[in-house]
Amino acid sequence: MPELVLTLSCTDRKGIVGAVGSSIAAQDCNILESAQYFDRASRRFFMRVHFAAPSGMTGERFREGFRPTLLAYDMDANLVDVAKRQRVLIMVSKSGHCLNDLLYRWRIGQLAMDLVGVASNHEDWRARVEAEGVPFHHLPVGPCRRSAQEAALGQLIEREAVELVVLARYMQILSDDLSRRLEGRVINIHHSFLPSFKGAKPYHQAHARGVKLIGATAHYVTPELDEGPIIEQDVERVDHTMTPDDLVAAGRDVESRVLARAVRCHLERRILLNGSSTVVFR
Repeated sequence: MPELVLTLSCTDRKGIVGAVGSSIAAQDCNILESAQYFDRASRRFFMRVHFAAPSGMTGERFREGFRPTLLAYDMDANLVDVAKRQRVLIMVSKSGHCLNDLLYRWRIGQLAMDLVGVASNHEDWRARVEAEGVPFHHLPVGPCRRSAQEAALGQLIEREAVELVVLARYMQILSDDLSRRLEGRVINIHHSFLPSFKGAKPYHQAHARGVKLIGATAHYVTPELDEGPIIEQDVERVDHTMTPDDLVAAGRDVESRVLARAVRCHLERRILLNGSSTVVFR
């Protein structure tokens, strides 16, 4: 039996949950998981429904049957087939902890995605990536190559029909133009010291200040640097006995798990944008 995921948002009104459930049941579908949220500030209602459809049911056929409900509540809605995996491109620079974690989770089936390639401005991880049977794309960046490199990246994304780009500690800034073109389709990870400790060696700066918590933030990329809608965050307690290298190691761990959770939520259609924020259904 095909399984579909319906996500929707609309201005809040009475009867939305009942109308959605009735429309799904009327098409002989069975709800497997459902979550909803009302945001009081924006007066918006958000919902995600995962359901099993009868054999032979297509997305187009369901959409046609759901159309009266969609129009009645003026919904922004999206429907996907769970069996259809998103095409993903990972980008990395020299730090490979997030890349290695994603490759492992993908290999064991924890991240249901079609990994179409890994792109990097360095050659460091070519052997590791190609050992997994994944294409590696070297896109070097230099003083006179930035525009050419980004043009090549754009062509790669278009050629491979990439649906999600994951910046797994990719240490180059995407241009405003590319960030706008890919809005909602690029996930970045960074430490959560911003804006306190900017620039080089943030963990060493944090150690010098005696921080007691370190963390990581995964967010969608927008033209506003590191200010896109936040998807996932986590923290780790540290103390005075730890060296800067200990903090770096702890930071690698928290960055890896935060990015993996964010990617998984995106792949499973658990994230709905709410202005500059997100609604993430667990």
